[in-house]
Amino acid sequence: MRIAVVGTGYVGLVAGTCFADAGNDVICVDNDQDKIEKLNAGQIPIYEPGLEEMVRRNVEQDRLQFTTDIKTAVEKSNIIFIAVGTPPQEDGSADLKHVLAVAKDIGTYMNGFKIIVNKSTVPVGTADRVKEEVKKYTNHDFAVVSNPEFLKEGAAIEDFMKPDRVVIGTDREDVADTMRNLYLPFVRTGKPIIIMDIRSAELTKYAANSMLATKISFINEIANLCEKVGADVDMVRRGIGADRRIGPYFIFPGTGYGGSCFPKDVKAIIRTAKQYGLDLKILQAVEEVNERQKTIMLDKIKTYYNNDLKGKTFTVWGLAFKPNTDDMREAPAIPLIRGLVKEGANVQAHDPEALKEAEWRFEDILNKGVTLFKKRYDALEGSDGLIIMTEWNEFREPDFYLIKEMLHKPVIFDGRNLYDPKRMAKLGIDYFPIGRPPSTKFKEQQ
Repeated sequence: MRIAVVGTGYVGLVAGTCFADAGNDVICVDNDQDKIEKLNAGQIPIYEPGLEEMVRRNVEQDRLQFTTDIKTAVEKSNIIFIAVGTPPQEDGSADLKHVLAVAKDIGTYMNGFKIIVNKSTVPVGTADRVKEEVKKYTNHDFAVVSNPEFLKEGAAIEDFMKPDRVVIGTDREDVADTMRNLYLPFVRTGKPIIIMDIRSAELTKYAANSMLATKISFINEIANLCEKVGADVDMVRRGIGADRRIGPYFIFPGTGYGGSCFPKDVKAIIRTAKQYGLDLKILQAVEEVNERQKTIMLDKIKTYYNNDLKGKTFTVWGLAFKPNTDDMREAPAIPLIRGLVKEGANVQAHDPEALKEAEWRFEDILNKGVTLFKKRYDALEGSDGLIIMTEWNEFREPDFYLIKEMLHKPVIFDGRNLYDPKRMAKLGIDYFPIGRPPSTKFKEQQ
């Protein structure tokens, strides 16, 4: 099939590349000339395992191209995906100006029947707005489809090539057949292609992410309770996860969820409900719990040092909101590091992929309280304590004897529960995880 993907951000670039890898002819469009030049030069603007190799392979085979020429892309394609950003506005609602701008361009340059697919995460009713916008500029027949993405950063290629399900919202059977044929190469193992009405498809993405965010906030609440009553959240997690009705996924406690999806989508669905006169109290609580959870680690550190962090130096391992990505949007490491600096401490931070992203996010305090290191152990030099904020694999089994030697006092604050408290106690390391018994008592420090 001949496909155009408008927007070369995370979703658009992954989707366009994967469609090309299945044999389709794909044109990826972006109005950022610099980004397009870099893509044509083989420079990938995001870190995603396997993506760079796949882009290069499909460009070499002439199945994938990058351009700023949306007119040619629209004219040459029969399916056009809209994959531009929908950032949250101040009230939490999704900003659709980029989506509607693309709709205008499509309508302006249409030269025949087109299937226009909303791949961006958009609120209920967006397809109707896109239809209205396109109609202003064309007399050609077209169809608007909702096809939400369900990609996990760090595993996006796998998620796209082998999806759990494909959701397609359309009111036309012929369009449903075309979209089904487009996705058949990705569901050869029998995973479902679910055809539904457009509004249900639009809501499905928000509902899915809100459910996952709810599970995370729920287990974080349980973790905080475990600390109060002396229980171990890891044991509780295993106990409830064995129930098929609950399952073992997304019930790992930590310092709160981040990224480009969960925070934005929870806010957006809450805002949508308010527009229809509904108060989503559970999701409001989910959001509140998550914001509070991001302060948990700083509270632990302040308690350990009797609320005096002035002059202390801390090493932070992990800046991205999750492993296998360089994405720091809403990352819990950001408020932690800013909180430490505000308390008068210095921070020496390391992340395998997010250092470039961190440079501009901490631009105001870079080398004025925050120093970035390319190597994890270099960041430990002269440090008072180690803080784990992202569960990168290389952090799971470090040289604990070297860590003890380099730290002024052997203490680890673990926001991702990577280590066994009993093992840390045997090693003589003060260890403070989330929702699990620490390897020492606060009273022993005082």
